[in-house]
Amino acid sequence: MKIKLVKTKNPRRVPKTLRKKSREVKEISPDILGLINEMRDIMQKNKGVGISAIQVGVPLRIMVVESCQENFVLINPEIIKLGKEKIPFREGCLSFPGCYSQILRPEKVKLKAKNLEWKDIEIEADGLIGRCFQHEIDHMNGIVFIDHLKDLRDLEKEPEKKRKNE
Repeated sequence: MKIKLVKTKNPRRVPKTLRKKSREVKEISPDILGLINEMRDIMQKNKGVGISAIQVGVPLRIMVVESCQENFVLINPEIIKLGKEKIPFREGCLSFPGCYSQILRPEKVKLKAKNLEWKDIEIEADGLIGRCFQHEIDHMNGIVFIDHLKDLRDLEKEPEKKRKNE
């Protein structure tokens, strides 16, 4: 299966694919494992921390999240508890290259999901990982990070030249 990142340079025109709600995964098949590997490759190639299947045009509830400390593949994730304290953090998205903004989200999150062994797991997270979990679950529900902005003028655009020199 050959997939590619769904993205736009114009945040006022969100691709319809990103507005779709993702379906539950029923089982781990060779196709699902192939999809996960391709998602990981696309995320790493684009220097991302997380990616959901809908961002590659596949409306399934799968996310890959990787940071220096931890790596996760979560299937059918659901938030079961959000912390009360919300904090702002500069967020971006692979589907909106070069766009960033301060997004207010709960500092802590607890979720349940299936892992690659199809076992039920619960994870509590904060910091970058907790934020990334919330961001990717939003994607699975047809929500993109710019939906959290009161005004699109709050979106910071990073010049393309600067991004290419990273």
